[in-house]
Formats: sequence, structure tokens, C-alpha cells
Amino acid sequence: MSDLIAKTALDRRLAAIVQPAIEGMGYELVRLRLQGGKTATLQIMADKPDGGIEVDDCARISTELSAVLDVEDPIDGEYVLEVSSPGIDRPLTRLKDFDAWAGHEAKLETAEPIDGQKRFKGEIAGTEGDEVLVEIDREGGAVTIGLTFDLLADAKLVLTDELVRETLRQRKDAGQIDQAQFDEIQTMDGEED
Repeated sequence: MSDLIAKTALDRRLAAIVQPAIEGMGYELVRLRLQGGKTATLQIMADKPDGGIEVDDCARISTELSAVLDVEDPIDGEYVLEVSSPGIDRPLTRLKDFDAWAGHEAKLETAEPIDGQKRFKGEIAGTEGDEVLVEIDREGGAVTIGLTFDLLADAKLVLTDELVRETLRQRKDAGQIDQAQFDEIQTMDGEED
């Protein structure tokens, strides 16, 4: 399991418990984090394999996971379970995410510096083997670099107008929003469908 899905040892242990339940319901685990505090919060981000998870889906997952976690009881003390969608500016936690979102802008951070740099921002250019390809601006123009997926500490899409338009288009194509809503959104930003 990728460290981007579940970073700490406890997160990975929790993911091993919840991932089979989530996948058994036809969803995918995108990210899991156990946040400390007065009352701990178990944050679970899930999605449909083709994207477009809805509030009702999150509620179903929450109900199912509550039952599984009650039986397994992996967390000491009280905690709150939060199940959410990845959102438009979603985290990129699996190698396949970088192929799915190629052409969109992302921020990436590596665990260790690469040529003195840990943070990168650029357009995702897909993957090649175990590397994430990112087109970044350098003096003299854009250059595509490869970052080994296992060296990534964090990665997420950057919220851009193009990303919002693409997400709305995907939801419209999947029948998740009706044409009237889509036209209204397109008109608001002055662009045509």
C-alpha cells in the first residue's frame, strides 16, 4: 500500500482493515488519516473507480465502516469517523491517479530533496514505469522531469478553472448533474459549452 494513501504505521494498519470493506462495496480508498486531538478523527477519503462519489455513497461507507471498526476496535479511546469525497483539488495517492489526471496542474512534494528541491509544481504528464512525469518551468523553458512515485511525500491537484470545467463535464457525462445546471455554471464564468 502506498504511503500516500496511509502514511503512518497506524494509518496503514487501519487502512488494511477498512480497505477491503470499501472495495467490497465497489469503492476505492483514496486516503486515510487518523488525526489526534481532544477527540481523535479518522478521516477516510473514498471514490468510485470512475469518480463521482456522492454524499449518499459516503453515508453508506460510513455506516459499513462503523460496523467493521466496532468489531475490530483498532483505535484506543473515542474517535469521530469522517468519510468524504476527494474533492476537485483531490490528493493524488496512487500511481494511476497521475495517468487519470494528466494535463492538469499539481503540487508535489518529495520526502528527500532532489537536486536541492523538495517541492515541485507543474502539469502532470502521466507516468513511465514507477515514475510520475511532471512538466515544470525552468530557466529556458518547460522541461519534463520524472519523480519516483515511492519518493513522493504528498501530491495534489491545483484548483484551476480548467480542472473545475473538466470535473463538471465528467459529472454531466456521468449523469450526475443535469444539462440545465451545467449550462448555468458555464454561463456564470462567461464560457460556452
